[in-house]
Amino acid sequence: MQGFNIAENGGGSYRPLAILRWVMVIIFVSFGMQKFTLQSAQGIAQFISNSPIISWLSVFGLRGEAYFLGVTEFVIAALLVAGSFSPVLSALGSFMGVVTFAVTWSFFFTTPGVVTWSLSTDPMAWNLAGEFLFKDIVLLCVCVVLFLASLPQSIVRLRTG
Repeated sequence: MQGFNIAENGGGSYRPLAILRWVMVIIFVSFGMQKFTLQSAQGIAQFISNSPIISWLSVFGLRGEAYFLGVTEFVIAALLVAGSFSPVLSALGSFMGVVTFAVTWSFFFTTPGVVTWSLSTDPMAWNLAGEFLFKDIVLLCVCVVLFLASLPQSIVRLRTG
């Protein structure tokens, strides 16, 4: 079997990326499960309604928009699992993760009151919603790393397949 440069089958520096892949699978599954609770649906409503990118989800109602996002997160987790066998699915799942966390990170700029910028002793003060969002920059970077690691072989596979 021909090897390819995704975490599980790559050599050298690619091998440790398997840890990142499986951590992201756990994160996407847990985030997806949370979206099926009323508390989570209510908690994300302020971000969705203020986002120019995903405010259209409100057509599904409070629970429907959360269900849509939960199913999307389950799909990303499944693609990342399948990506341990296929560089194309690895690239697709990690790219969808990049988009997910880029949208989430945009909430810093679209949701009123999340961050208060000032020239005081605390130049960047955020409330609990801001603290909740801040971690997503790390998750965005992990998805970028996984995407870049699987992209070269994905392109080769698509051209020769």
